[in-house]
Amino acid sequence: MTDRYAKGRVTAVSGPVVSADGMAGARMYEVVRVGGLGLVGEVVRQAGDSATVQVYEDTSMLRPGAPVELTGAPLSIWLGPGLIGNIFDGVQRPLPELKRLSGAWIRRGDRADPLDLSRRWDFEPLLKAGQEVSPGQVIGLVRETPLVTHKVMVPPDMKGTAVSAVPAGRYTLEDELAAVRTAGGTAPLRMLQKWPVRTPRPVRGRLRVSEPLVTGQRVIDSLFPLAKGGCACIPGGFGTGKTITQHQLAKWSDAAIVIFIGCGERGNEMTEVLREFPELKDPRSGRPLMERTILIANTSNMPVAAREISIYTGITMAEYYRDMGLDVAVFADSTSRWAEALREMAARLEEMPAEEGFPASLPSRLAQFYERGGAAIPLGGGKGSVSIVGAVSPPGGDFSEPVTQHTRRFTRVFWSLDTELANARHYPSINWLRSYSDYLDEVGESAEKTCPGWRGLRDGAVEALQREEHFRQVARLVGPDALPDGQRLHLFFGGLLRDGFLAQNAFDPEDSWCPPEKQGALLGLLMEFYRAAGELIAAGTPLSDVAALPCAAALVRAKTDLRGTAELAALRERMRRELASLGRAGRGEE
Repeated sequence: MTDRYAKGRVTAVSGPVVSADGMAGARMYEVVRVGGLGLVGEVVRQAGDSATVQVYEDTSMLRPGAPVELTGAPLSIWLGPGLIGNIFDGVQRPLPELKRLSGAWIRRGDRADPLDLSRRWDFEPLLKAGQEVSPGQVIGLVRETPLVTHKVMVPPDMKGTAVSAVPAGRYTLEDELAAVRTAGGTAPLRMLQKWPVRTPRPVRGRLRVSEPLVTGQRVIDSLFPLAKGGCACIPGGFGTGKTITQHQLAKWSDAAIVIFIGCGERGNEMTEVLREFPELKDPRSGRPLMERTILIANTSNMPVAAREISIYTGITMAEYYRDMGLDVAVFADSTSRWAEALREMAARLEEMPAEEGFPASLPSRLAQFYERGGAAIPLGGGKGSVSIVGAVSPPGGDFSEPVTQHTRRFTRVFWSLDTELANARHYPSINWLRSYSDYLDEVGESAEKTCPGWRGLRDGAVEALQREEHFRQVARLVGPDALPDGQRLHLFFGGLLRDGFLAQNAFDPEDSWCPPEKQGALLGLLMEFYRAAGELIAAGTPLSDVAALPCAAALVRAKTDLRGTAELAALRERMRRELASLGRAGRGEE
């Protein structure tokens, strides 16, 4: 009989890829400890007595003959109170704790418990002895942060009858909260769960998405909305603002939990995130944003194999909080760096390369990630969702490269970042002609409640922007002065819409976040001006007179100068008076 936990031996080392023999008892994706330091690795290939291991730590100085110890378990993460507000690397090592142990540089082989096992949490029980226990059932509540009430749940693979249950009190993650009689005997229930990251957590059923994920960014919420449980792609070349856009979405989206995965980004960008997030305030509660945020940092100078696993770590945490009936938003920055890690690992594993050297499994790997999003009925009942926003960094801004093209297949929102807009300091630099959202019908009913007539306003604004682009091309050939006022109006209003609505200053306290009510009122105000101006020009009023109206300049400044819908309503009345006065003057009545 094979000894499952016998030690193998390293036979070859190629960067993060290690070959070993004496591994007949290993299983695919089983965690192993490599070398005298016990480096964390995972079995990715087997052939008889030999196995290939990808190591999630630096393999410098690792030599053939070093021991490889099997653990008998897949790569799993700890789930329980204490995740919120923490910062982990790709394999869920807590970076603040590692810094305390080893300083600014993480030493090879350093490890720490992902969650604090000594901390006691105030536990409010909801389970009594004698009750039936089912998968996903909530057995108690823990106040994880002032913004998050953590629901302690029965693991998905446990079912039976509670033999005993503890009273309210302060308990650690490993304390037994209840004993459950199952078909295989009696099993303890604890706050702490462990779940393999490559395995999606089960749900009772999938739901059709119907509610928008409100981000406070006008070009997104009003023109190209994302539904709660939906998936979006943000492609853009270097300097187009992918990271800033994701930061804005992470800060201001109305998800209950935010998980930000920095996979392969530059260290200075991730440092900015780690410094900035603890100082941010939640716009709805006024509490620190970190009280509902988890950060996963796996920068480009960290081991490449850990970058590959980091998105699975993040999505598993998201599914855990979804099972509590919460709406979770996952931001991955960027999936291109993740795909590059797949390419490097595939090259070292000597796999046959596909397009641009990426592995042939790239489409299926992307699908496996994005398909773990969605709205669902958890095993314990209720409703929860996981929304995924993945940034893509195509080399040279080439959207025809494989990662961008395959990502478009599995996402229904495409926020295309534009280099020209970024160079013009127009942010978010989302190109309104190349972007789209397939959730318009799903979120329409909910959006109409906040902004009556939203779909008409949205379609009218997109049509106006398309007309502006058309006449812009014409003006480049013949010059704008050759166009009649009726056509020049489209150019004028396009600029008004861009500057007064689509552009948004992330550093302006008033403009950084725009509530849906204000978005609808502002867009309605602009579209009313557009229609009224068109009628005046058709009646013979020169465009120069319309553009010179004081209300036109006020419309551009309204996004920052006016705080609420009442002030916008006052501006609407002022605009109507000025337009009516101009119309009377054109008819010779004044």
